[in-house]
Amino acid sequence: MALLILRAIFVMVSMGIAVLMFSSASMRDAPQWVPLAVLLGMVMLPLVVIAIDAMIRCKELTVITAVYFGLLVGVFLTYVAILALTPLLAALPGTPLLAWLPSVLGMLLCYICTSLLLQTRDDFRFIIPYVEFARDVKGLRPNVLDSSTIIDGRIADLADSGLFQSRFVVPSFVVDELQEAAESGDKLRRVRGRRGLDVLARLRIGKSIELEVLPPRDNDDAEATSEARVVGMAADLAGRIVTTDPNMMKIASVRNVQAININDLALALRPVFVPGDLLDVRLVKAGEEPGQGVGYLDDGTMVVVEHGREQIGRTVQVSVTSTLQTTAGRLVFARPDSGRA
Repeated sequence: MALLILRAIFVMVSMGIAVLMFSSASMRDAPQWVPLAVLLGMVMLPLVVIAIDAMIRCKELTVITAVYFGLLVGVFLTYVAILALTPLLAALPGTPLLAWLPSVLGMLLCYICTSLLLQTRDDFRFIIPYVEFARDVKGLRPNVLDSSTIIDGRIADLADSGLFQSRFVVPSFVVDELQEAAESGDKLRRVRGRRGLDVLARLRIGKSIELEVLPPRDNDDAEATSEARVVGMAADLAGRIVTTDPNMMKIASVRNVQAININDLALALRPVFVPGDLLDVRLVKAGEEPGQGVGYLDDGTMVVVEHGREQIGRTVQVSVTSTLQTTAGRLVFARPDSGRA
């Protein structure tokens, strides 16, 4: 609706400029065909611009930035050009319409800039002193990564799979933490820090999703914990946190910020087994009960096989009898498949 109103105002402004042209003294001495040409031109001009604008359905934030910077540079260059060409244009005969050139150009540029801003307002965020035009998030909210997720590394595989559609945001202080850890004298901490930087580099060069490193907020408390600062940034961006830290999940819940635990996601993606399903599993050790053998699936799920102790060290086909969900994960009970040839 706002866009329709803008286009209607655009057409009315164009007609108003045409009326002002007709009323000017310079038009009284113009040839008879000039008023008709002006009327047709001022009617067709906004209609053509609106038609072109409507055909370009995909508007990007980079286009807006280019328009604003181009407008600033264009106004400056136009001012310089008019100063340089005014004596030459004044000497040309039959140029009464040149006096209205700034009005027509200003009308066109104002419409284009306002139209682009209206059609991309959901992707736009900027701050004017004392006034903030916040992003209206509709479904696609940024994913804020903490250090635990980056060090874990599985987020890179998830990004390549196309599971996430919106951009990844990494606070700059999280990058500083990883760099500090990579230069630490503690070997374990140094390995974790370097792994996190490698994952960031992989996300940066990946084409599947955009990665953005943002500086701290204006109201950021540098003395607060890293978890609290990440949650605060996610709240300001109206985004969601991607983490593997249970404490981060609790803090986000208290602050009413959406958060995703990669470990919970991995558990949800594990296959569901029902009695009778056939599995191929390699038995690696004896179970707690007599005759039991224990093996593991590729995702780490433990499989306890009855009468499987004699098959330890071999890959056998088993039939699922039952499953048990524990705090440590899913446990599958099975027996050797008697129908195997």
